[in-house]
Amino acid sequence: MAEGTYKGVALVTGADGGMGRIHTRELAKAGYEVVMACIDPDIARPVMEEIQRESGGTFHLMRVDLGNLADIVRFADEVKSRFPSLQILLNNAGTLPSKAKSSLNNVEYTMAVNYLGHYTLTNLLHPIMGPGTRIVSMISLAYVIGKITPDLFKPKTQREYNRFTAYGSSKLALYYFMLDAAEAWKDEGICFNVSDPNIVDTGIIRMDNVVVDKLCDWIFRPLINTPEQGAANMLTAAIDPNYKDVTGKIFKNRKPIEHKRRFYNNLKQRQLLRDLTAQILADNNIVL
Repeated sequence: MAEGTYKGVALVTGADGGMGRIHTRELAKAGYEVVMACIDPDIARPVMEEIQRESGGTFHLMRVDLGNLADIVRFADEVKSRFPSLQILLNNAGTLPSKAKSSLNNVEYTMAVNYLGHYTLTNLLHPIMGPGTRIVSMISLAYVIGKITPDLFKPKTQREYNRFTAYGSSKLALYYFMLDAAEAWKDEGICFNVSDPNIVDTGIIRMDNVVVDKLCDWIFRPLINTPEQGAANMLTAAIDPNYKDVTGKIFKNRKPIEHKRRFYNNLKQRQLLRDLTAQILADNNIVL
């Protein structure tokens, strides 16, 4: 991307990951001051320093645990105290645990990080957003196997847990959140979209099995998108001037695509998700 003049502040969750570091680098090259929101600053710092050498940009490395609601509140308060406005928010971070886990708030871990953490953070940062702000959340083609059920946030036993169903459900929840917020915030000039990067060669797809992962490295990874190809979708939604007024869309192959009607029109599941989310936040004394 071409070098740009200063355009404001962008925040990227999981900014040190496979696609996150590309989002971070390209935003800096485009003229944004970038907040790198990462769970482990010690791991992220060498990544930041490398991107800084490549881009010459301005970066702020800040710690946040998206699986901890209290830490998200702390982090959002710090961001709002340091930055008067936010021009771009990329909800990029994601997890795909191979075994059943629970968050500190006793929420199934995949849902806690991928959906609930980003839902809470986005809403808490809403006060520093305004006309021209663009939000993009990372979904996945796996959202089509997702389901919104009454036990969505309930911790699972190892026998109950299916990592791909949990992942798909978390991405479907992100998609439904986008649809609701895009409509609610449209009159404020805030654009909210999601990005489907297709299957991307990042660490998240590891199976935690030495043999299977080695076969995957040899056979499967050469056939799927590179992190650069995957990142291009989110970057298109975030900074391409051709889409500056587009909201409520899925970006895939670097352009908005049509919604799948069976999800878009599923008002019952969308309402259930709203109710479940409101209840879990109330149970943890989180006020948005």
